[in-house]
Formats: sequence, C-alpha cells, structure tokens
Amino acid sequence: MTASKIVAAAASGVGGAGLDVDEVFSCHLYTGNGSNNRDIVNNIDLSEGGLVWTKNRDNGSYGNNIFDTVRGAAKMLITNSTAAEANEGNTLTQFNNNGFRINDDNNININTEDYVSWTFRKAEGFMDIQTWTGNSASDRAIPHNLNTTVGMIIVKRLNSTEDWGVWHRDIHANTTKVMYLNKSDALSTSSSIFGATNPTSTHFYVGDHPVSNNNNDTYVAYIFAHNNNDGKFGPDSDQDIIKCGSFYSDGTGVFPTVDLGFEPQFVLVKSTTSTSWYLLDTLRGYSKTGTQPLEANASAAETTNWGSTTYLGAPTSTGFDGNGTGSGISSATVIYMAIRRGPLAVPEDATKVFDVNTYTSTGSAGNKQTTGFPVDLAVIGARGGASWNHGVISRLTGGDNYIATNSSAAEVANGAGNGINLDDMTGYDFDGAPFNNDTNMYNLNWKRAPGFFDVIAHNTGSSDTQIKHNLGVTPELAIYRNRSGDDWKVMSTSNGLLKLNSSDAPTGQGNGSYLQLASVNATATHINGGALTGNNVDLIIYLFASLSGVSKIGEYTGNGTGQNIECGFSSGARFVLIKRTSGADSWFLWDSVRGIVSGNDPYLRLNLTAAETTTTDRVDPYSGGFAVTGSDSGNNGSGETYLFYAIA
Repeated sequence: MTASKIVAAAASGVGGAGLDVDEVFSCHLYTGNGSNNRDIVNNIDLSEGGLVWTKNRDNGSYGNNIFDTVRGAAKMLITNSTAAEANEGNTLTQFNNNGFRINDDNNININTEDYVSWTFRKAEGFMDIQTWTGNSASDRAIPHNLNTTVGMIIVKRLNSTEDWGVWHRDIHANTTKVMYLNKSDALSTSSSIFGATNPTSTHFYVGDHPVSNNNNDTYVAYIFAHNNNDGKFGPDSDQDIIKCGSFYSDGTGVFPTVDLGFEPQFVLVKSTTSTSWYLLDTLRGYSKTGTQPLEANASAAETTNWGSTTYLGAPTSTGFDGNGTGSGISSATVIYMAIRRGPLAVPEDATKVFDVNTYTSTGSAGNKQTTGFPVDLAVIGARGGASWNHGVISRLTGGDNYIATNSSAAEVANGAGNGINLDDMTGYDFDGAPFNNDTNMYNLNWKRAPGFFDVIAHNTGSSDTQIKHNLGVTPELAIYRNRSGDDWKVMSTSNGLLKLNSSDAPTGQGNGSYLQLASVNATATHINGGALTGNNVDLIIYLFASLSGVSKIGEYTGNGTGQNIECGFSSGARFVLIKRTSGADSWFLWDSVRGIVSGNDPYLRLNLTAAETTTTDRVDPYSGGFAVTGSDSGNNGSGETYLFYAIA
C-alpha cells in the first residue's frame, strides 16, 4: 500500500485502502523488437493470478491471444478461433510481479510492429479465472471468488475445438440465451450452455453442452464482476471500477448517453444483432474525434481513425455517449463491459504526472518525445515564435487536433499524419507539421490524476447546470474553450474572468468565488456548465488544483524588490505560470529546462506568437517554490496582484 493510500484510508476512517484500478487492469502498448526474454512492465502483479490478452495492431495475420496464470504460461487461446489450447512455448513465457515476459514470436513480438496488451489481475469484485473437467451434469455449480454480482462470463473448451460461449447479465434473464466471442452472430438460443440457474456471488452454472461441460473435456472460464455502488476499490475502498450493462440503439444506430458513474478507459461492446465484438481503449484512440477499434472475433488489424459518427461514441466523465448515427447496427440491445480510468489515488511524485522538454525538429515523422507516462495534455510551441504558437493537444480530442493559446480561432483539425501520436506509454512522437517543422521547440505535458489535473470533453446542453468532473477536489483553476472558436476562458478561486489569449485584466463573473456562474459554485464533483458558453457547444475543459508537494495554485502581491513564493515544494518549481490580475499583462511562462536560474531566465507568453525573451531575470530558484525578482509589472510590481500556477 502506498503512503497516499494509507493517509487517505486513515483520513476516511476505514481500516485500509482498496486496490487501485491500475493495480488490477492495464492497457499497455509496445512495439515488437524480435528479442527473446523481453519483459513487458505494466505494474500488474500477476503472481496474484490473472490473464493477458494481446493483439498485433498492424498485422491481420495474427489473432487475439489469451494467456492466463491458471493454465500456465505459453498456453495460448485465440478468441477469434475455435481452436483448442495450444502450447506455444515461444510466446508469453513467464508471468511476473510487474507484468509478463515474451519471446520473439510472430503472435506477440514481431520486430517493428505495434501491439496492445490488456491485463486483468484476479481480484475480488473484479475478475476471476476457473477451470474444470466436464461431467455432463445439466446444472453444475462452479465456484468463483468474485464475492459480488457477476457481470459477464466467457468460457472456452481447452482440449478440442469449440466456440467461445458468453453469458452477460443483461441478456440472460434465462440461461438459454448465448453469444459467441469468436463470432459476429446475433444473440441466439442454445439450451444448457450456462445451465438452468443464473450466477450468484459465489457460483456460476454450466450445463450438459460441448461448449461448457461435456464429459471429460477440460474448460476455462473468465468471470468478470459488475460493480453497482458496491465496489471496494480506491483509497476509501468504496469505488466501482467495472460495469457490465447494455443500452438500446435505434434503427439509425443512435443511442443515449450511457451512465457508468465513472469515466472508462476500456470498453468491450457488442450488439445483439450481427456485428463484431469491438475492443476500445483510450490509449490507442477512443475519443471525440475518432476511434481505433480492434475486433475480438477477427484477426483484422486495427481500424485507424474510424470517425466519431460511429455508434461506438466516445468517453465522458461519467460513461460514454453516442456521437451520431452508426454503421453496421440496427435497432437492438447492445451489451458492454467497461473498466474505469485510473488512477484512483493522488500522485506523490510530480515527475510522474508532469514533464517539460525542449527538442529540435526533424521535419519528418518520428522524433520521439519521452515523458515517462501516457500524455493527456500537451502544450507545444516554437521558442523562436510562430503564427500558431502555442498548440494545445488533448487525448480526449485526438492527437491530430490542436487549439492555439494565442488565438480565438477554431480548433485546427490537421488530419491523420499531421499531429502527434499519443498512443504511447512514455510520451509521443510527431507525425509531421506543424509540431515538427521548426528548429527550436518546447513541450509541456500533463497526465490526469486525482487532486492534480483533469480534462473534460463535453457538449453543452440546455440543462447543463452541472458537469461532472473527476478531479476529486474542488478545482482552483479552470481553463476552457469552445472548440469551434471563441476566447479561452480562465477562472480561478479569487478572480473574475480571464482570457488565455489576451492580456486583459479580470472582468465579469467571479469576484472572489471560483466559477460563480448562475449562482452555482464548483465542487469536488461538478462544475457549472449552463452559463459557460451556450447550448450545444463542444467544449474542452482543463481543471487544475493544488496538491501537496506536487502543484500549487495561488496569489501573491508584488513588493517591487524580490520575494520567495512558497509552494510547499522541496526542490523548487519546474514550471511557473504568472498572470497579473490587478491590471492588463501577458501570461508569462518559465520552466526549468529552458532555465529557472539565478541569472537570466527565458520566458514565453502564451497569449502571443512572439519568440521567447532571453535577456531578463524575473524568476529565481527557491527550494520551497520559486522566487520573483525586480519590480517589473509582469511579475513583481509593487502593490500589484498576481495569479500563479507552479509544478514541482
């Protein structure tokens, strides 16, 4: 248990913290290197038991591979095949306490080809694995360890060919209904596969059928939970992380917003009509501007940039929605299994959630930027100045789209091949222009985490008085933007409305209370949306908060000589953003990579296209935060007030 979990548990009065999402589920991307004994580190402790599902994203010649700790390493099943279990000794060779080990095999580690792995750890309330030998009983009880509602069961015969049988809680009011993971078939009737009794919190049932309980045949089942306000995960052991449910799609493929109570990172979805089993995750690309699905029932390569008009929709802060009319689906019930985005615990190390870099453009695709974590927000600019400075890119709106901080113009949709590739575990690389065609560049990178930073991609409605967020605390700084074009709006805890693309002093709403629009204040769970910017507007919203030892948002009054700004850090600030609020002035940006030193410190201005200024000394290092120097009105004018945001 981490220190933050212990502290959180003590504060909440519970006996101990529950597991985090990131301890029981991982979506992990990697590129094959053709080597043996390669360890894939995803921080899932498979010594506790679990399963690994892998797929080659580039090559349709290789299927969806399943390995699990109960059957043992190298014993492979393929979800898009009826084939029996194969002992593939050169594939996944070992389960580790932080991931798994693979060899040079075409299924799992071809040189230069891209892969995804989804790892599920065995855990009460999340997932379990059971094996048995069939006895042809008509309603045989198989024990499991979920100790909660069963959401979905996937069963496969091991010793000979057979379909993959699927039971799902929302389509099995009686157990004669079945779907097959290896097929795109509609829901069908097949008696006896799942017995005559629906699962309980301790058992599930199988019948006398070759799919599930033929005499002397061997079987494996993967049993997934359904949390319904009874999950025991997170710092207070009270959060749901997995849901198995359904929604109804009308004849055009449109479906209503699905409320999970959490934001998903992974969704497995299948219509009860004849459609594929779609595998979606936010790392590969599941966003407002496009989706990149794989299919559990097919070996096909990943579909790239499948538009947002598909019925698959996009994640929201509380579930997922339908962005428009769909393809390949008629009026039908659609089932899903969804897993929550993590982490649930607050970060303790700022380097795990924020990174700053400089780089030299190559003018072509590639040019890897290493951050150490998957990036949710990137701000990228040319230090020498450029007409589009500075570009803001969000995972939720796609790596090929950006908005300039110095402009009120609409979001620029570069299209595939002209942005950044965010589907990376440790950063991103560039597809091309505009972020890779200038010599001297910089980038700032944030990862979403409770108490630190959150992002909402939201289409406003007429009744949007409250928009759910997942920051976990009341935001102290909000920056939001109409993606179709408008000023950048900035609100803080003690100022009126500011504009990121303008040097203007605060105006209008606020006056000492954050987001006091329509008399509704922000809370630890919601922000007010109805008065943000009108009805039916696509917004991107960034929420920031102070987190002890990691980030600090606050105000100070200039003294005209110099002073230390206390942030509670131990090794000083790596990032400082300052805006004068007692008058008009620019948004000044400093960072430790370009230089926060005792001499001159280069600064950029987010509201301008200008090149960085390198001939002034306005900030200095200070171990507890940062120091402001001199008497310039931009950072320390006597009697002037300033808003700041700093990251350790």
